[in-house]
This record gives sequence, C-alpha cells and structure tokens, in this order.
Amino acid sequence: MRAKASDMHSKDCVKVAVRVRPFNKRERDAGSRCVVSLVSSSITIQDPRDSQNRRSFCFDYAYWSHSGFTRNHSGLYVPEELGGRYADQDCVFQDLGEGILENALQGYNATLLAYGQTGSGKSYSMVGYGPNKGLVPKLCERLFQAIRGNEENRQCQVFFSMLEIYNEQVVDLLSRASRTPAGLRVREEQQRGFYVEGLRTVPCESAPQVEQLMEQGTRTRTTAATHMNANSSRSHMLIILQLKQIFSKESITKQSNINLVDLAGSERQRSSGSEADRLKEGTAINLSLTTLGNVIRLVCCLSFLSLCFISVFRFSPLLSSSALADVAVGKKVVHIPYRDSVLTKLLQSALGGNSRTVMIATLSPADICYEESLSTLRYAERAKRIQNRAVVNESPTERLVKELKAENARLLQRLSRLGQEGRRTNEETKELRQLLAHNELQIRAIQTLWEQHLQEALKDWEQQYANITQERRMMQMHPYILNINEDAQLSGVVKLFIQEGEWDMGLIDSSPRSISIKGLGIQDRHAVFRNEQRRVTLTPLPGSKVIVNGNAVSQTTELQHLDRLILGSNCTYLFIGYPSERGGDDWTRYDYDYFQSEVAAAEGIHLGESSAGSNQTDPSLLAVFYNYIKLMPMVAEANQMSQELNKGVEFKLEIKNLALSDSKGHDLEKDIVVRVTSKGSKQVWMWSKAKFVNRKFLMEDVYQQHQAEQSADNTVQGLSAVALPRDKDPFWDPVEPLLLGTAHLWLQSLAFRIPLEEQLEVLGSEGTEEAILQAQLIPCTSSGLPLGEDDILIDPSEILGRRLDFQLVLDQCCGLRWIREARNRGVQIGFRLFDCSQPLYTPAVWHNVNPLLDHRVHFASLHTSQRLLDYLQSSAVVLELWGLQEGCAHLTSSLEAVRMTAEGIVIIDESGPAETATVVSGEFSGSVRALQQDVEELKSVNASLRKENHSLREQLNSARNGGEGVRGRSVRPSCDAEFARSLKVFYHSMTSVRGQLQRLRRHRPSEESDLLGLRLFVDEQSRLLRDFSEQLEQSVSALKQDVAAIVRRKRERSGTWS
Repeated sequence: MRAKASDMHSKDCVKVAVRVRPFNKRERDAGSRCVVSLVSSSITIQDPRDSQNRRSFCFDYAYWSHSGFTRNHSGLYVPEELGGRYADQDCVFQDLGEGILENALQGYNATLLAYGQTGSGKSYSMVGYGPNKGLVPKLCERLFQAIRGNEENRQCQVFFSMLEIYNEQVVDLLSRASRTPAGLRVREEQQRGFYVEGLRTVPCESAPQVEQLMEQGTRTRTTAATHMNANSSRSHMLIILQLKQIFSKESITKQSNINLVDLAGSERQRSSGSEADRLKEGTAINLSLTTLGNVIRLVCCLSFLSLCFISVFRFSPLLSSSALADVAVGKKVVHIPYRDSVLTKLLQSALGGNSRTVMIATLSPADICYEESLSTLRYAERAKRIQNRAVVNESPTERLVKELKAENARLLQRLSRLGQEGRRTNEETKELRQLLAHNELQIRAIQTLWEQHLQEALKDWEQQYANITQERRMMQMHPYILNINEDAQLSGVVKLFIQEGEWDMGLIDSSPRSISIKGLGIQDRHAVFRNEQRRVTLTPLPGSKVIVNGNAVSQTTELQHLDRLILGSNCTYLFIGYPSERGGDDWTRYDYDYFQSEVAAAEGIHLGESSAGSNQTDPSLLAVFYNYIKLMPMVAEANQMSQELNKGVEFKLEIKNLALSDSKGHDLEKDIVVRVTSKGSKQVWMWSKAKFVNRKFLMEDVYQQHQAEQSADNTVQGLSAVALPRDKDPFWDPVEPLLLGTAHLWLQSLAFRIPLEEQLEVLGSEGTEEAILQAQLIPCTSSGLPLGEDDILIDPSEILGRRLDFQLVLDQCCGLRWIREARNRGVQIGFRLFDCSQPLYTPAVWHNVNPLLDHRVHFASLHTSQRLLDYLQSSAVVLELWGLQEGCAHLTSSLEAVRMTAEGIVIIDESGPAETATVVSGEFSGSVRALQQDVEELKSVNASLRKENHSLREQLNSARNGGEGVRGRSVRPSCDAEFARSLKVFYHSMTSVRGQLQRLRRHRPSEESDLLGLRLFVDEQSRLLRDFSEQLEQSVSALKQDVAAIVRRKRERSGTWS
C-alpha cells in the first residue's frame, strides 16, 4: 500500500521508493529468470543459486514496472488492465513528484536522488524517453503550471543549473567557456552552505526552455565524456532548480532549491571480495559514492541514537547523562564526513540537513544482476532511516531590499527634520542625498537583475533554436553518424553529417573538409568518408582501428543504413543513410550492448553457447558473457592508454575455468580474468575483474595527467605523469606464480590395486594444451615395493579396513608452452589428495621445455574407509601446473597440516575404522541403494566363482600323478590371475580411449574457416569419432572375450561345461 503524496511533508524522514524495471533485450534473449517479487510496499529478492535464501525489504513506495504493461497508440506504456499492478511514469510522479513540488512551493528545499546499477532504469525514471516523460520534465511542467495559475498574488523566478561530478571534478554543463582542467571549485558560506563557484544559472520562464537546457547539458556531457575518455556511468549529474517566490502584499519571499540527482552506477560499489590490491581503490573516481555511503550510515546511526535517547529518557530520566544522551543531544560531536567528497558537500542539506528528500532506487529483476540488486536494496534501506530538519527559506536578497528601503525612509525623515529646524548644511545634505541615491541604485539593480538575466538567456535560446533548426534540416538532406553511449540518455546526441565529396575524419579540425572527432585511439587522420552518387564509403587510414558491424576493416567499405562503427578504442557510432533509405526503422535497438555483443561474437564469444541438448543458457555462462562484453571496451581503452604512454603492457580478456573441471569431473565456476603481459620482459599477471576495473580507473588518472601536461607543453624532466615509481604504477605488479593449467589422473585403478601409467594433457583455462605430463600410480607395500599381479583385487570392497599404500610418481613434463615462450621461466606441479588440507608441490625446475621431475610421494591409509574407497572409484587427483617467473617466490608445501611418518609417508584417511560405514544423504539414497544391490550381486557371483575355484582345486589334487602337487603355500587360482591381467589390459586401453575423447572435446573449427574449411573439419571430426568408437568397441570386446575365455576354462576344468 502506497503512502499518499500529501503525507510526504508531514515528516522529515527521507522517503525511499524502489522500482523494478522490465528485462532488457540481452536478458530476454538469454532466458533470464526473475528473482524479485513485490507485495504492496514489500519487496523480496531470491538468491538464484539458493532458492531458500530470500531477503525482504519494506519501503515507503514500491513500484512494479517489470510486467503487465502495453504500449498505446501514443507510445505511452500503460497497464494492460485497468487497475493493474504495473506502475507507469504518471503513477511514479503522483507519489514522488507531487510531494517534491508541493514542498518547493511551500519554501522548503527538496531533493530527489536516483540510485541503482547502470542500466537499471535510473535515467528512464528521472528523464524518461519519448512520450514517456520522467520525473524531471513532468516536475518542470507542473511547476510552471503552478506559477501561471497564481501570477496575480506572487512573482516567481526560476533559475536552472546543470553540473556533472566526475573524478571529484565539477563540470558546468551549461557553461559557454572552455572547460578548465581542474573543474569548478566548491566553496562554503555560512548562509548559503556549500555552493559551486562560477556555476552558470539560467533563468527560465517555461518548461520547454528547461528541456532545451537539459538537451544542451546532455550534449556537453556526451562530448566531454568522449574527449576525456570518461565513463558516464562513473559520473553524477545534478540538476538544480532555484525557485524564488515574491509575495508583494505580505512582503514575504520564499526561496527553495530543488536538487535532482542522478547518481553513478551502484555496481561499482561491489567489494572485490577477499582479493587485495596493492594499490588502494583510493582513486577519486570512486570517492563520491563511497563517501555517500559512509555519510548515510553515520546519519542513520545518529537518527537511531536520537530515537533511543527519547525512548529511554521517557522511562528513565536518570540516564540522561549517559554517553547515548550526550551524542543524542549534541554534547558529543560525531564527525560526519560531508567534506570528504564533492558530492556529499553539495548534498549535505539533503542528508540530515535543511531539505525534504526522496530517493528512488531502481533495479533489474534478472538473476544475473542479483548481487547488484541486493546491494541497491541494502543501500536504500539505510537511506530511509535518515531524518532531516527542513525549514522554510527566506531570501537574503529580499531582506536586503527591505533593509535598503527602511534605511532610505530614515534618510528622508532625517532630511526633512534638518529642513524644518533650519540647521541644514550643504555638506550634510549632500552626504545624505548621495547615500540615498546609492541605496536607490542598489534597489534598482536587485530588482532589474532578473530582467537582465532573462534578456541574456533569450539571446542564447535564439541561437540554440537556430542551431537545432539547422541540424534538423541537415538530417533531412544528408547521411550522418550518430553517437551510441553506454548511458542510453547520452545516445543519439552527437550527429556528424557526411555531405557530398571526400571528408577526412580524425582529430584535426583545421581543414574545411574535415569531420572532427576526439577519443582514445583516434588518429589525426583516422579515416576518409566519401559520399558520391548517394553511396557512402569508409576507408581506414594506416595505423587506425576501424570496426564495422563487429569486424575489423582495413579496406574501403561501403556503408549501409544502420551499420555499426567503432572508431579507435571505443568511439561507437551508428550510420544513418539517406532519408530515402531510412523508412520506419527504429535505431534504438542498436544500443551499446548490441555493439559490444557483436564484437564479442566476432571473437568467438557467443551468448547462445550452452550445454548440448539444453534449451536454456547456463546462468554461469550468461554472467560470464555479460561481464565479458562489459569489460571488452575497458580492455581496449587500457591497451590504447598503454600504447600512448609507452608502457609496453598488453591486456587480454580470458575466461577462467572455461575448460577446467574439479576432481569429480564437474565443471568449475566460470569467471572473467584479464591477462596482463609486459612485451619487453615477458612478465605475465592475471588480474580479476575487480582488480582490473580499479586499475583501469587509476590508469585514466595517469593518462589524463599526461594529456594535461602535453596540452600545456610541460616537458620538464620528461613525462612525469608516465615515469611513475613502480609501486605507484597501475600498469605494473610484483610477479607471482600463475596457474597455467590442470591435468586429471583418475584413481579408479587404485581401488583394484592395479598400477597405472599415463601421459596426461595439461589443459589451460580456455582448453589450450600447455604441456604433456607423464605420471604413474603405483600400488605398493608399506616399504615402497611395487605390488605384483597376484595382488590385484577383483572386489574393491576387500580393501575396507585394511592398509592401502600407493605412490604418485611425476616423471617428466614435455613441451612446456610457458617456457617455450620465454626461457627465463620455470614450473612447479601442485596437487592435493583426498583429505590433505594443504597442497603439495614438486621442486621448481627452470629454463627447460622438457624438464625431468622425478618426483615421488608415498601415500598410505592405515584403515581404508568406505569414504576413501568411494573417492578412489569416482575421483581424480588434479595436477596443477604453476608457472614461475624471475623474481617470484617458489611455491612450498605446507607440511604442518600434513601427517607424515618418520619414513616420509603421507597419511591419508585418518577417520579410522569406526567410520567405514557410508553415510548417505537422503537425496542420493535411491541411487546408492541401487549401487549396493549391484555390489551384492557381484559379490554373489564372486562367491560362486570362488566355490568353482575350490572345486577345481580339489579335482586337480585328486587327478595329480605323483609329480605334481601343491607346494607348501596357498597359491592364487590361475583364473583369478588371468582375470586380473585382463582388467589391467582393459584399464590401459581405456586410457587411450579417454585421451581420444579429450581430443574430440577440444576439436573445434577455426574462426576463419570458410565453407571448404568447415567441410574438412566435418570430415576430420567424423574420422576422430570413428577412431574413438573403434577403440572403445575394441576395448570392451577384448574384455568380454577375455572374461568369457576365463569362465569357459574354469567350467571346463571343473567339469561343468558340456
């Protein structure tokens, strides 16, 4: 149930609203699942990985805009059914906008904060799109309606300002002057509080004028973001409406500020987890949101303490001198860090000060956005506890006019008395008249200031109207390219027209036939547009990067209507053809994500790749794809900055664990990492997504400082912005061992005490072959001697409760790609077996592509449990290949947590004989019972075979002719030995079958394959499948034949075969 708008001003608590948006195209195509539900003003979010993990939150307003809507003939999104649950733009404005407007008209300061992850619908709720106008334009329309409805009783003046905070710098989006490198300064006055010095305020008389100013500010914001390589999702935008109401009859003036704040994307607030970066995330680019969170938390605590004090003091006045009371009544000062960032300085009145504040938090209900949406809800929950102290504001200007008029009245009265008393002197009269004239001039200047501002603004509006008219006329005559931005509100703002003839495109703007664009990776002359005979072609110039529809081009390419262009590292444009080609196409579907997905597809990363036979994309792969396309432009920008700063560092996106699995063979969780390579030293680092994002913004600081120095021709001691100390350089890190890949050595043969020798392929994270590892599993005695064929078990359960010894032998590593790339490197192998809490490592080997390891570890279980037996029959030991670089420490085995004997034998399975029984969970009990039945049947077959063996032994003893006899000891029946040898041959043949299967899994067509190449791939794939099938059939057939022969011989000897 929603609170009424009229109730908003009855309390000074921050009102919080939450709005759930529909799925976007990317989420719909991927089959995302909704994890958010809403009942009245309560919202619940469910962890997609754990359906039992739910969190519920309650807010002042909760809006369901996810489903249940349709688009009417006017283009408005409205509920499908009258009285439906869908909350449209009008519904949101009635609850939030009406209250803000009413507060402002009463003379209170009012603030609206929009918070949420990038793409969650903040800008749609604040500004809107097309006919679906958001809170800001609707608020302006209603404001001027209210002004026109009561003009006879008051005079109203409205001033508009628009600014952006990026990297702790304030940018005036309406300024006509060139942008200063350091931005505008934030100052403080006792009466005004914090304010931006030099911020342009433009008087407005109508809502269309405000919309025009917003469009101008958005254009400036788009251009600045492109030129400065700034990410709009990292910036905060503030719109300030100053409303002054002069009531002549009552001699009262009310002055209020309406602050409309679009905060930066909240997903940047996510913690990087346990990973620590040696360079703190102290970059100013993230300071504002961090400080805002700290301010909200501390203000909430103070509000809570005040409430506690009131409740406690009501029942126990003796506690009034406690620390709680001291804080509550202000005797103890709690420092709130308003001054720690520009954003919190300007929002001080909105957060615990003189303002009535509303926050709207927007979120996506998709499962892949769960973490960001949960973070947004927690943030909003804290904000609703803030209490402000709003008062009606009296204008100091109006007070000054009153004081001047009163002083003039006193001066006139004094002049009159002097004349009546006859004691007027020329000097005194002259002085009084001068003072009177000065006061009159001040009054006239104050009263005419509004008219002067209006006249200046009218000149600007006339010029802007002429520019807009000219642009619309050009759009109907020529093709052009349209900017596409990550922020949908900044897309379509910049239009670069391609008139007939040849046009150079790049940084240069001196030529009359040039199209000037700026951005990271743009050359002075980047490409050439040719518009001839109503055909437009694009020719990249040498050294420039141009991508058309996801594919890099280097030759002349004819452009078609709605072609997608990426120039430089990440300047994205949409080509709009001649008016005759356009038709009714809706270009808005080509958003920023579409561009990046297209590039990712060209690199072989497809959203639709999922498990065979699955109709729905794996959620983990979906999240990886989402992160991949988000990081792609950032990686391109980092590479370009490295190139321009001569850092010699290359960044490359990789998918962690794409082809890797755990000891059970289950796929590991996928994630995105960035491989960082120093081209000179060949040093390599692996950075997580969080670490790379932090470093990338630190790189931006360095790059922008370098650009500022270049523009100022500051070449003292070279490029000081680039020549940073290593410990301050975001492009560098101390080297550490890197996980190159893993190999699986399956342990099933140990359950039968069969030795195993394999050549294992070490696969990298993305399925590349890193090396061949020769490894052995050798069942042995307690002294380390290998067991013979007579010790092979047919029934693995025979080993339960008994001692089991075996050795893991790593002989040699061949074809190390890591060392082939740079000879000054080394490797180590790490592994962990069963219940070993710490991994064990081989000694490091250096500078050798085919190093001999000759590493042997003896393991022993003193009392083999069912748990260990199950582990051996279903698991593998994962052998990790670690790469070493010069200057990094070796990996060492931590033996403190490992139990070892005096002979160096590693003890595993220390649970003891009391825990040999298997404890099975309820969900697997059915399958386990079936397996137990199979085991019992095999045991009965084994018992019958033993009886037959016993019968055969007796027949052999009775038929023996004197010279043959049983020697003193009991010998294992020959049939059992034959069966053991057959099993050993079968296991060795299955090793080659498993290798063939791995080759099949890795066999994929080349990305550059044409039709002929695909046919060759199909032929090769068919051959591999045929070989695999033949090997598998031969192995199984050989085992069947061996077992049949053994059974036949046993029955023939026992006389049971007819």
